[in-house]
Amino acid sequence: MTDNVRILPSSPWWQPVVRRTFDFVGSALALIIGAPLLLAIALWVHFDSPGPVLLRQERVGLGGRTFTFYKFRSMRVGNDDRLHRRLIAAELRGEDTSHGGSTKVENDPRVTRAGHFLRRTSLDELPQLINILRGDMAFVGPRPCLVWEAEMFPPEFAERFAVRPGLTGLWQVSGRSTVGTLEMLRLDVEYVRGRRLRWDLAILLATVPALLRRDGAR
Repeated sequence: MTDNVRILPSSPWWQPVVRRTFDFVGSALALIIGAPLLLAIALWVHFDSPGPVLLRQERVGLGGRTFTFYKFRSMRVGNDDRLHRRLIAAELRGEDTSHGGSTKVENDPRVTRAGHFLRRTSLDELPQLINILRGDMAFVGPRPCLVWEAEMFPPEFAERFAVRPGLTGLWQVSGRSTVGTLEMLRLDVEYVRGRRLRWDLAILLATVPALLRRDGAR
């Protein structure tokens, strides 16, 4: 996974220090303050459908290395991902897969009742604060992709793995599920090449209204 990852020119020494300090302190505070909400969601997921509360998946992060990714489970247990794989493959071929303005699987029968709400409000993403605290992820960066997705991505997008994946990012504030995979990859590379602390701050500030509007959420 690491062979095609381009090493970016080094930024001023203090920027990575500031970014990691912000990620560590911010995620720790968010987990402490949000503990009651996290517990309430965990109980809802537990009683809504059989299965684990947290989804644990291998995702690809910095340098193409894998890590265990956390998310509140929003799907029923025992479903396969063939539909998702076909969708990603079609988008990488440049096909238009949008339905009703979204590139997500329409009326996905795998999603639970709680999952529909959690996805639309992005509350299913909250456990990723653990990944940020551990250093697997950052608050801002490319979307953390699945291993098989990374294997399908064209090599010209390998730069997206030169930084930590993010809880939010340029894709998040540009429409989320209204943006297809190829466009998402282009946005990832655009972000990596122009990465600056002030841009991270702008993306973080733009994420709040995007979530409130539920831009592209499904």
